[in-house]
Amino acid sequence: MASGSSNGDLSISEKSENKGMMWELDRNLDQPIDETAGRLHILYREKKFSTILLCRLAFQSLGIVFGDLGTSPLYVFNNVFPDGVKDKEDVVGALSLIIYSLTLLPLIKYVLIVLRANDNGQGGTFALYSLLCRHAKISTIPNQHKTDERLTTYSRQTYDENSLPAKIKKFMEANSFTKNAILTLVLVGTCMNVGDSILTPAISVLSASGGIKVEFPKMSNDWVVIVSVVILIGLFNLQHFGTEKVSRLFAPIVLLWFLLIGTVGAINLWKYDSTVLKAFNPANIYLYFKRGSHNWTSLGGIMLSITGTEALFADLCHFPVLAIQIAFAVIVFPCLLLAYTGQAAYISSNTDHVSDAFYRSIPDSIFWPAFLIATAAAVVASQATISATFSLIKQAVSMGCFPRVKVVHTSQEHLGQIYVPEINWLLLGLCIAVTAGFKRETMIANAYGTAVVIVMLVTTFLMVPIMFLVWRSHWFIVFLFTGFSLLVELTYFSAVILKVDQGGWVPLVIASCFLIIMYTWHYGTLKRFECEIQTKVSVAWILGLGPSLGLVRVPGIGFVHTELASGVPHIFSHLVTNLPAVHSVVVFVCVKCLPVYTVPAEERILVKRIGPKDFHIFRCVVRYGYKDVHKKDDNFETMLYNGIVRFVTCESMMEFGGYSDSEEYNTVTSSIDGEILPGEKELVHRRGSLMIPPVQANHFSIETTDEIEFLNICKDAGMVHILGNTVVRSRRDSNMVKKVAIDYLYAFLRRLCRENSVMLYLPHESLLNVGQIFYV
Repeated sequence: MASGSSNGDLSISEKSENKGMMWELDRNLDQPIDETAGRLHILYREKKFSTILLCRLAFQSLGIVFGDLGTSPLYVFNNVFPDGVKDKEDVVGALSLIIYSLTLLPLIKYVLIVLRANDNGQGGTFALYSLLCRHAKISTIPNQHKTDERLTTYSRQTYDENSLPAKIKKFMEANSFTKNAILTLVLVGTCMNVGDSILTPAISVLSASGGIKVEFPKMSNDWVVIVSVVILIGLFNLQHFGTEKVSRLFAPIVLLWFLLIGTVGAINLWKYDSTVLKAFNPANIYLYFKRGSHNWTSLGGIMLSITGTEALFADLCHFPVLAIQIAFAVIVFPCLLLAYTGQAAYISSNTDHVSDAFYRSIPDSIFWPAFLIATAAAVVASQATISATFSLIKQAVSMGCFPRVKVVHTSQEHLGQIYVPEINWLLLGLCIAVTAGFKRETMIANAYGTAVVIVMLVTTFLMVPIMFLVWRSHWFIVFLFTGFSLLVELTYFSAVILKVDQGGWVPLVIASCFLIIMYTWHYGTLKRFECEIQTKVSVAWILGLGPSLGLVRVPGIGFVHTELASGVPHIFSHLVTNLPAVHSVVVFVCVKCLPVYTVPAEERILVKRIGPKDFHIFRCVVRYGYKDVHKKDDNFETMLYNGIVRFVTCESMMEFGGYSDSEEYNTVTSSIDGEILPGEKELVHRRGSLMIPPVQANHFSIETTDEIEFLNICKDAGMVHILGNTVVRSRRDSNMVKKVAIDYLYAFLRRLCRENSVMLYLPHESLLNVGQIFYV
């Protein structure tokens, strides 16, 4: 590492060497997109795991990913035959449908194909939407800048102008209708996932608790409902502790559960009727439907055998794809096949026991241990869906599609483990209402199947542009994937939609309510952003005011919060027009979420100077990903100040070396905690909180030193956050729908949601709200 000279001027060779170092630093700070994408590819897609580590991760994934899918044997056959078995051959036909449903959807579609469509390890509908937003400009809120494409976690591709992907990209970007249609599709999938998280705990816990009636036949069903409600209350009350401490038990519980159902299934197959193995012949599916139209409606019950499949994708974030594939192929899939085949063998010999076939097929000697394991597995399955809902709501908030709610980090190690109190208690109330209202799992199963099949359809539709734009797949491969997926899923959809009046209306009502809330909030947010754009003031206006801005500059730093990443917000012009003074240092702060799962700390802040140095005006853009959580320990205020100080230091370095950043924004060169970026260790060393070139340490700009001292004085004088309290209202000539959405629903949601100052943990005593009304 080079060291700074204590006396004298630098020699010509030293200057030349230093200039080369500065060029290297500039190159590190301004890497091209293809290099960034290559680094991303190495980081996320070529990461190798040892065999032992993969096996351990596969074991751990059992407790997070497969709990919902694994508890389906509790309630499938009794929902396939709610009125009893009329023909033993129907049992074989139903089993054949279950076998090939598990093969086509969970195994082929999700495990082998859809899991590959992850956003740097993140799964779910919002992850797919994030990928699409990076590869095509379909975001309805146009707040992205070209510098965002240089993020380590940002990746996209370019296309030949006449290629099919380029034409599809152009079509998606063509008009606002297409963009809104894609967003609506994503929101529908998200809302159905929320409905799924309400129905999964209800049906899993109720089905597991129903085993009590096998040992106590005279017990009233009301007692089963009461036990289920008590378990649900306990489950949701434990959410604020997080899953980190108890998650170590999840994998052993689920593994024990799969071994139990697999072993019991094998015993029943050997003990009762091994002829059900002919169900592996797909011809039995044709014969099953040929025996009567009533078998078509039973598809809603068979659909339950693949519930939880969407969790394979949604809960991907903590495990590599290969680990999930190993767990499914080695443990989950074989055990489920044995479980369903064994139950079919038992039912074939005991047709009058179909209503509670799972518990009756268990040997008496292990009934109570099996009951306890089943209840624990149901709780684990419920926990996974609840946690997934918290993550989905967090992502929706980040993308401006849901009112701001409190998000609590429950783990110091895992980014995705969060707790949302408002959503937790809402889910609890709806779960209790569904459980106590329906009382039997048959009605809940009809609702459950509707929610699951709609989520699968949404995933299929989103996969089409993903395969074209991200994977660049041949159109014939896309056609095959879409055709086979829709063939199976639309078949199930046609069956579950017939049971809307038998409980299937529940997820539709819940999803509709959430969809109205989410779309209204997004619409209101978009209108506020458009008003900010239309009323912003040009930078030339600021420069024309002179260094004093035409006002008295009082000591202190004023952080003006705005949605804009360029231009001067209207609230600032409103402020300086009505007040006789402004702070000595003015910083326009824009906090925005990008379509990436996370923004590394060292790349989070972008800083630009507005006007000459004696104006002391800066712009600070703070970028977050949809998985990033604002934490109180981050000290947002200090993070902004340190970013500005580092920018001033880096700016002086660039000027001394004869280089300047031509981009609109200048990147901060170090992380928030002062960690030196890779490739900079031989270029800079730390002096206090600044990043200073070692060779130039003795020639650090006096002007820069004075500015940093000036910033410190202003910081000691006080830092104030100026927030725009913007109210949007509909015009008098607006239609009734718009008036209701803006003036009532959006206004009501704004009163309920948390303020930006609370979300960013800004000190209450240093806040200044500037009110303004916009008519849209």
